[in-house]
Amino acid sequence: MMKRSRPLIDEIMQQEIRPLLAVDIIEQLHRQFAVLSGGRGRDGAPIITFPEYSGFSDLPDEDFLNVVTYLTSIPSLDAASIGFIIVIDRRRDKWSSVKASLTRIAGAFPGNLQLVLVLRPSRFIQRAFADIGIRLHRDDFKMKVPIIMLNSLSDLHGYVDKAQLTCELGGNLEYCHSQWIHHRTAIENFAVTVKTTAQMLQAFGTDLAETELPNDVPCTKDLLGAHSAKHASLRNELKLAMKQGTTLLSCIKEQAAKNVNYKLNPDEAENLTTVERLLAQLDETENAFEQFWSKHHVKLEQCLQLRHFEQDFREVKVTLDGLMETQASLSDVGDSVSRVEQLLSDLKALEEKAQEFLEKAQLHASHGDQLIQSGHYAVDSVRPKCVELRRVCDDFTNGAKKKYDVLTKSLEVHRGIEEVNQWCESGVYLLASQAVDKCQTQEGAESALQDIQKFLETAEEQSLVGLKDLHNQYDIILTPDIKASVQKALQRLEDVHEMFDRRHVSLKKLSAKQTRPVQPVAPRPESSPKRASPKTTRAPGTAASRRAPETSIGPKQLTDADIARKRNIRKGKGGIKIEVMHEASQGGSSHVLVSNETEETLSNRRRYIMNELIETERLYVEELQSIMEGYAAELGNTELAPLVPTALQNKKDVLFGNLPEIYEFHNRTFLKELENCVENPELVGTCFLKRKEDLQIYEKYCQNKPRSEALWRQCGDCAFFQKCRLRAPSLGNRLYTTLPGNAKSTGRKEKILKRFKKREVLLFR
Repeated sequence: MMKRSRPLIDEIMQQEIRPLLAVDIIEQLHRQFAVLSGGRGRDGAPIITFPEYSGFSDLPDEDFLNVVTYLTSIPSLDAASIGFIIVIDRRRDKWSSVKASLTRIAGAFPGNLQLVLVLRPSRFIQRAFADIGIRLHRDDFKMKVPIIMLNSLSDLHGYVDKAQLTCELGGNLEYCHSQWIHHRTAIENFAVTVKTTAQMLQAFGTDLAETELPNDVPCTKDLLGAHSAKHASLRNELKLAMKQGTTLLSCIKEQAAKNVNYKLNPDEAENLTTVERLLAQLDETENAFEQFWSKHHVKLEQCLQLRHFEQDFREVKVTLDGLMETQASLSDVGDSVSRVEQLLSDLKALEEKAQEFLEKAQLHASHGDQLIQSGHYAVDSVRPKCVELRRVCDDFTNGAKKKYDVLTKSLEVHRGIEEVNQWCESGVYLLASQAVDKCQTQEGAESALQDIQKFLETAEEQSLVGLKDLHNQYDIILTPDIKASVQKALQRLEDVHEMFDRRHVSLKKLSAKQTRPVQPVAPRPESSPKRASPKTTRAPGTAASRRAPETSIGPKQLTDADIARKRNIRKGKGGIKIEVMHEASQGGSSHVLVSNETEETLSNRRRYIMNELIETERLYVEELQSIMEGYAAELGNTELAPLVPTALQNKKDVLFGNLPEIYEFHNRTFLKELENCVENPELVGTCFLKRKEDLQIYEKYCQNKPRSEALWRQCGDCAFFQKCRLRAPSLGNRLYTTLPGNAKSTGRKEKILKRFKKREVLLFR
């Protein structure tokens, strides 16, 4: 590229003040009173020609100055620094015209002058005037360069090569003034276009550099769209400018393309160089802009990726935090088997629900890793979020595993407690169901021992003692309430074992005892005057009585004294013998040996039976209370009101009858009176006799029982009762396994009363 020290295009591109352009003086240029043909002197000085122009003297000074200034600004600074050669053609004009031209040039020429060549008027008189005038007025022109008056074109050719002169001056330099004006206008327009485009690109680049990145997805999308649209518009401007420059370059090269021998003059060569330089500058501007845009576009896309990542992160994080809160809200141990099983079910459901979000969080973290690996500008913001997502996922997974482990262990403990309690309840029921009168025989005692032994074996099979091991093994995870429940169950287990041990010892003694045969002895007739001598009277069960013959005397009505004497209670040193008289079916009497026990053994048996009776009463009261609280009270709960079926509404009295009355009697009165008899078992009979009338409350309940059972069969499986069981898992189906009047419950109460009657002998001894 040719070096130019002061090109016009540089001025256009660099100066803030707009330079003079061809389009500004297009009318003056078309007058053609001054021409820059493109010729050069022998030293490369630009040649400006002032052709013959009839109205030169009438030109306004401003028009003359603008044209001359514009023409001197076209050559390069190197060429302009050599100085301009002025060729004034006044061959057909007068001396006055020559004088006016020289005066204007001397007074307003803006460039450096090297030489002024004047083709003086060809007419004789005017030539003479010119010779005289030049000598007289040379100093008036104030020119420091020589002014050479030429008589002919041949003289001019002595100073300037013909190849640098147009045909009007006898040269062979091709020049078309209209084409020259067109090229100059096009070049300058292209230069302005390049400058304007560069300024627009620079302004857009500055705007991009100063734009703050948005903090949300919609704004980032809008900004990316706006910048992309602006970039596309500027790209179109660049393409148009490039097309304009390419077309102009083709026009400049057109003459040379038509004729291979054609050689561009220096001005045309400079024009060609100018256009090529502008195209190169435009190409460089485009490349620089595209590089900047590419970086900015990548940053905008990365910003959009970041905003999407942050938005998804917030959504996933909120969901995971909610799952963590739900997980934390689940109890770690529960308070019953059903509750722990429900917690395990809830935990499993929560894990299944969370699986989708955990996978989504992991995928989102992987997406963040991809952003980091791709060289995202916000690595320091993306990496902590990836770490946070993985941490929360691990915390949830580990928390679920830990909670599942704790709940599983808690379930083992609760099942152990439940098994112990069920076993103890069954054991108490077994002991209470063993009839005392049947245990008085060896066969009955051995049968009872076998029942006890079999039941104790079930304790070994169920490994009830393992509850203590579970308690010790899981001591860290158990709550104080569960520990208390375990201790209570273990204490109850120990108490029941102790009860079995006492019963076992008692039955062993009864089983080992040999019952003596008793022969029936007929009493003497009341009318007989003979009475047996006291010396010959034999105690029932003695050898003599066994050898005494049986009599066939009819039955005799015994007096109270006789009955008292028949009830012969003999106290020995080692213990007490008790004989109970039973009336014979044939009118006779017989004596049966009931027991032969020590005072201590008898006292222990009394205490055991009394404790057993009280324990059974307590269980009965607890079960009635659970029904009152778990079912009856819930019928008035507004939260459960929608679950109550129509058939059950306003039927509380039908379903439960006078259960509250029964509960209040046993809880406030009868249980306390039985407890007061712990130290004095002989008073327990008074409790039953005293409360005989109160126990008639069961009549009302039994009368209502058919209606209650019908209502229960109709509504027993409804959502209301299911919800009650869920709220109080220990309640189960207790409503119709405990209610008085129910087959099972009534049987239990009858057995208690029956056992009491059978043990009445022991309690009153």
